[in-house]
Amino acid sequence: MSPPLRYRRIVLKLSGEVLAGERGFGINPPVLEALSDEILAICGTGVELGLVVGGGNILRGATASEQGTDRVAADYMGMLSTVINAMALQDQLERRGLETRLLTAIRMDQVAEPYIRRRAMRHLERGRVILLAGGTGNPYFSTDTTAVLRAIEIGAEAILKATKVDGIYTADPREESDAEFIEQISYRDVLEQDLRVMDSTAVTMARENNLPILVFNIHRAGAVQGILAGERVGSIVEG
Repeated sequence: MSPPLRYRRIVLKLSGEVLAGERGFGINPPVLEALSDEILAICGTGVELGLVVGGGNILRGATASEQGTDRVAADYMGMLSTVINAMALQDQLERRGLETRLLTAIRMDQVAEPYIRRRAMRHLERGRVILLAGGTGNPYFSTDTTAVLRAIEIGAEAILKATKVDGIYTADPREESDAEFIEQISYRDVLEQDLRVMDSTAVTMARENNLPILVFNIHRAGAVQGILAGERVGSIVEG
């Protein structure tokens, strides 16, 4: 008999950079395949899973704005990038036999369903993985904020943020060898110490709705299964 799940419904936030792998841009097929295998294993636990994928491997709205593109236009371009990533991930997941639905905040009926909260929840209840793309549908909001917003809307019990490091540190451990690992921290301390776990809007929304944020290394095999089983994996942000 499988152990009880710590969380029954979660949102997994993946950055676009994760899909790029070591190349740093575009979609790396071997990375996409490995990630899909990991998601398949996660679904095997029985958890209800929503996925939010960033678009930074294709285009980041804030960066394009700094380079001269109108900020609103740049943000919409970034939203479209998330749809491309979600479509690629959806294809890999369905090749592995998972039933999925792609829902977007920006209507594009030929490729995805429009995001409707109740419809998203029904898909989860029927065992489908939902991919939530297109950001919030509004400029000036990050995919971190999108992930927290959607998690709150669909009644997720936690948001899991996949990174390339083992959790939260006082500084980037890839750049500063003396960075200290933080196993548990409050929302307030994340904001006051400017730890950049997620943007401040996302962290504030999570705090106001008592939504735990778990930060872990996506390259650690079985990390999410461990979290769901109640193991201490990575870092947690909570009240």
